Amino acid sequence: MSRLPYIPVICVALLVAAPVLAKTDASIDAGALEARWQTYSKTAAQTQPAMQFPYDHCFKRAAATHALPQTLLLAVARGESDFKPRARSHANAYGLMQILWPGTAKHLGLNRLSDLLEPCTNVEAGTRYLKELLERYQGNMHRALAAYNYGPSRIPVSGGKLPDGAVWYSSYILHHLDYVLNGSRKQPRGSAPRPYSDQDRLFIIRFARPYRAAAFVDSLQPGFGDIRLDWFRRPDKGFDVVMLYADEKELARGQRLLTAMGF
Repeated sequence: MSRLPYIPVICVALLVAAPVLAKTDASIDAGALEARWQTYSKTAAQTQPAMQFPYDHCFKRAAATHALPQTLLLAVARGESDFKPRARSHANAYGLMQILWPGTAKHLGLNRLSDLLEPCTNVEAGTRYLKELLERYQGNMHRALAAYNYGPSRIPVSGGKLPDGAVWYSSYILHHLDYVLNGSRKQPRGSAPRPYSDQDRLFIIRFARPYRAAAFVDSLQPGFGDIRLDWFRRPDKGFDVVMLYADEKELARGQRLLTAMGF
């Protein structure tokens, strides 16, 4: 995918952005979040991705082998690496599912760093780890995902307050699950899923904190209609807000909207 240049004037506009930006990570309702994961888990096995995502065969195979929903695996991979097999985080996590080296990797039986860079090997290992965590947390997806990010030693099996960052991570993967299940919401019902690679993105702005990226998207999205805004965690801890578009016509329309909004 190509990446178009940053629009610097958005930073100026942000200084007078909506008061919704005052929210913090701690404002996430953990109980409501857990309930949303419980709702998804009831029908997760029947869900299908809205698009044709990269390395589809790897995710299908891992989902079937470990009896986990493919849509959940895709949501984790989109949130962790945006399907970049050579992604590396500041914490030394690698690959599509961002598996920590060497700790988690060796726990999963991967003794060579190069194994983490092989897409299907990485997806299978990440899926196996998720399965292990789901068994530990008795099928509770919210806690299993919190442990995937924070480590199981820091997440109690039941009861107790979860760390704010772990709760945030669960909500972040739920955000990406929405995309996996719904795509851009423009695709006609019954049509063949579009390849994920068909959708490019315009980089808009970078934030240091996730709640600011999320609030920025929430405040602008109503004005963009069927053009979807999104945000991603970066390997260096920052968070990028982007505009998704399928063709030059949609890109031009989105740029006109940004200009009309004073950005």
